[in-house]
Amino acid sequence: MMKTLFPILFVFISVFTFAQELKVMSYNIRYDNPGDGKDRWDIRKSELIDLMKSQNASIMGIQEGLYHQVQYLDSCLTNFTYSGVGRDDGITRGEYSAIFYDSTLFSAEEELTFWLSETPDTISVGWDASMERICTYAKLKHKESGLIIHVFNTHFDHLGEKARLESAMLIIDKIMELCYEDEHIILMGDFNAEPGSEPIRQLFSFFNDIDPHQIDMQYGGPVGTFTGFDPEAIAEKRIDYIFTANIELLSYTHLDRLRKNGRRISDHLPVIVKIKM
Repeated sequence: MMKTLFPILFVFISVFTFAQELKVMSYNIRYDNPGDGKDRWDIRKSELIDLMKSQNASIMGIQEGLYHQVQYLDSCLTNFTYSGVGRDDGITRGEYSAIFYDSTLFSAEEELTFWLSETPDTISVGWDASMERICTYAKLKHKESGLIIHVFNTHFDHLGEKARLESAMLIIDKIMELCYEDEHIILMGDFNAEPGSEPIRQLFSFFNDIDPHQIDMQYGGPVGTFTGFDPEAIAEKRIDYIFTANIELLSYTHLDRLRKNGRRISDHLPVIVKIKM
């Protein structure tokens, strides 16, 4: 059972005396693979930063970033800091699921990374996954209002079908363990699972999200999020999501933007939501 927050009157007063619109971004930035040729990290990284800055997001979750990529983002994103560790050693080795946040707006009250496995508190590979997978959590406090946002950022396995479902269930359990019933919650990442799959069905049942097959004025961009680097590829495969709970969702966008040379900035499109809290 999710925690119950007391006193209820305090929550009521907090929510209804403060309202702030914010942007949140989830972006698989593609790990630095020398084999990517003309789409190598060192060639596209400055335009990726330009895209991130142009969206004015206050909270950004990235997937696949290696330590030096995370450090590059950290050096370029003024006023931002991050929560996260490498998945291979719990320090700096391996890919991160880092959460960047505007430190002029938020402070991190609690930070945690757990492994998507039967033993989430230790470095481990879960179920039928092909490698270590993690979820990073940050409990962010909005400095002006004192409101709390619980942010989770993850990257599910691309091969293990059982691992993806179990990972979804594990994260739901962690949310119920860490979060109060009426608090603001965001889960984002690359889930390597399309709408209609069982992991996404489980997450849909717990969160609010926009169904791209029922596009309305709130939804913008292509239906999908994975394209590879090919600029001619049609974004039909949706595997990246931002889920929210107890948050008013104002807009939901898959941003399809190209580099100056016509190639894609990453092999995934960023997901961007505007929220009111």
